[in-house]
Amino acid sequence: MKTSSGNRLLIVLGTIIVQMGLGTIYTWSLFNQPLVDRFGWNLSSVAITFSITSFALAIATLFAGKLQDKWGLRRLILGAGVVLGAGLMLSSQVSSLSLLYILAGVVVGFADGTAYITSLSNLIKWFPEKKGLISGISVGAYGTGSLIFKYINGSLIQSVGVSQAFLYWGMIVLIMIVGGSFLVREAVVVNKPSVQNAGTPQRDYTVKEMLRTKQAYLLFVMFFTACMSGLYLIGVVKDIGVRMAGLDVATAANAVAMVAIFNTAGRIILGALSDKVGRLKVVAGALLATAVAVTVLSLVPLNYGLFFACVAGIAFCFGGNITVFPAIVADFFGLKNQSKNYGIVYQGFGLGALAGSFIAALLGGFIPTFTTIAVLCVVSFLIALTIRTPDQSKPDQGNLRSQREKNTHTLRGMEPGTKLG
Repeated sequence: MKTSSGNRLLIVLGTIIVQMGLGTIYTWSLFNQPLVDRFGWNLSSVAITFSITSFALAIATLFAGKLQDKWGLRRLILGAGVVLGAGLMLSSQVSSLSLLYILAGVVVGFADGTAYITSLSNLIKWFPEKKGLISGISVGAYGTGSLIFKYINGSLIQSVGVSQAFLYWGMIVLIMIVGGSFLVREAVVVNKPSVQNAGTPQRDYTVKEMLRTKQAYLLFVMFFTACMSGLYLIGVVKDIGVRMAGLDVATAANAVAMVAIFNTAGRIILGALSDKVGRLKVVAGALLATAVAVTVLSLVPLNYGLFFACVAGIAFCFGGNITVFPAIVADFFGLKNQSKNYGIVYQGFGLGALAGSFIAALLGGFIPTFTTIAVLCVVSFLIALTIRTPDQSKPDQGNLRSQREKNTHTLRGMEPGTKLG
């Protein structure tokens, strides 16, 4: 993977542009009420669209690695950008909820997830010595895209109406992702063992090999917990401010922008910090801070300052956690199959997007849900303190057999014509 620093910087720039375009889907909440006003649909029915988008995004990560192997990274990102942009542009013509679910939900979500995980994993491969920082830059760009387009899409809705806003949004995103794809270059991981910090050789796990380890399932629990806490807050933060902190609607709405700002800050700051102090330490600290914040939201009478402090803390930790996890998966299971392996763990995002709302409906409101999240955060905090990388000092039988074959070939190749023994 030798290339000049200038070329690597162009790859970073291309990935940032792609990720910013992909992150614009997190402005969906701006479209809910305008769609209700235009078509007379039920608000909760319209809001389901984003849950479908998030779930399709997570499912796409299961297939993205195989598609990359077949088509190559650049063509895959370019194609995903075309499909995502077309899905949004066609959404400008919908007049039924079912078509909205298919286009803005399934099509857009699947295209977004495909480009998201492959471009992120590729950039990590280019900078194996700075996985946390690079992951923070990439995922931070995703968050920045949502923050910038909060104002762009809001302005479009106001000036041309909600349907035409879809059209222009799709055109802009298509140009960004397709344009960024031409700067991206696929990393090639040399098939040789790398060395972990502990000094033990690290091998590249396939998906099947990863799923045979207990660490894969423990990481999934941690990631699911981190995603559920952040995604649930993002979906209801304005309502929490109104109902639990007694804020007026306009003041509580400011929390939406605060979530975007601190979410992005957490991605960049905690990603870089993980390279210096250790990724599991960062995740453990973020989970503990989240547990404290949701406990305060549940048990302490809220005022303006306390509400915004808790919201900022949860958003910051959520952003940091989803940034550090791609690097953790690479540390545990190697870089070669990063897209495929992280795609499995990333299903915690899709389930986390659904679980918070499901638990709230089942248990009856904010406080029981926050209590459940606090308990899960404590459990995941303990996992983060005790989990260790898979034991790589004991190669499996397949590796032993392969090594014996190599040794045999080596002996056969020594001094041709020489009789051994």
